[in-house]
Amino acid sequence: MSPPVDQSTETTLGPAEWRPRRDAHVARGAALGAARRARAAAGVREPIEDFLFTYYPFRLSALRRWTPGAGVAMAEAEELLADPRFRRGADGLVRVVAPDDVQRGRLAFARDLCVAVAGRPAFLGCFGLHEWAMVYRQAAERRHQGWPLRLGPAGTDEVVRTLPIRCSHYDAFRFFTPPARPLNKQSPDLPGRLANEQPGCVHVTMDLYKWAMKSAPWVPAELAADCFELARDARSVDMRASPYDFSAVGLAPIRIETPEGRGEYEQEQRRLTKKADPLRARLVAALNDALGASAP
Repeated sequence: MSPPVDQSTETTLGPAEWRPRRDAHVARGAALGAARRARAAAGVREPIEDFLFTYYPFRLSALRRWTPGAGVAMAEAEELLADPRFRRGADGLVRVVAPDDVQRGRLAFARDLCVAVAGRPAFLGCFGLHEWAMVYRQAAERRHQGWPLRLGPAGTDEVVRTLPIRCSHYDAFRFFTPPARPLNKQSPDLPGRLANEQPGCVHVTMDLYKWAMKSAPWVPAELAADCFELARDARSVDMRASPYDFSAVGLAPIRIETPEGRGEYEQEQRRLTKKADPLRARLVAALNDALGASAP
């Protein structure tokens, strides 16, 4: 059974506060998905946003759905009750529904993972080689078949053989080709995410979007949108450092096969880590509110 809502720590919003906030988010969410909708209608592919809307299992409409998160009560909000994520209390105020035990388990895992990531230093020596390891010795069957390899199959394989592969992210490692997997310095697995994930990883940064969306409606929708924008930035870096030639869509490569390119990639990792830190802290705080727990 879900614990009772602690109304003593709630924020109460009147219609003059919550309606403009909701409307602004709905407009923002529509704008964030506009380019994706236009490309889909025209049958045009793109390697950044297309990934965010296909790899992560959230519909375009999910970005437009507003919630203030847990710990917020709204007055004169009967119109929100058409959304089953909201309910009206005995006091007449509208709140998001309380999470059940299964949902609380999911929220607790997302919170614990974010806390674990925030508590360790960023590792900046992977150089984005995960994308290279995903095509190693399998150029004919590679992912992203519609895009050419900058260095060709032989040149791509040579980079994988000569640079150290140090990927700590399970969801990236699981797409390595079979001959590339033994080249990685570790073997991250699903149960080991709490122990392995670290803030310098671009995929960990992108995953803030996943955890924020999976934690709806108990985290603010505005935070999820902020995480989407960060994920889009991180995905751009990810693709620029990949072995593919995306010049046709205006992505200048980060040539990690060179010392200068590896230095540029490290600078981008530092920049993304700095941008992710406050969003991760906000997500932890929102999840603690949802769980009714004090910060660990």
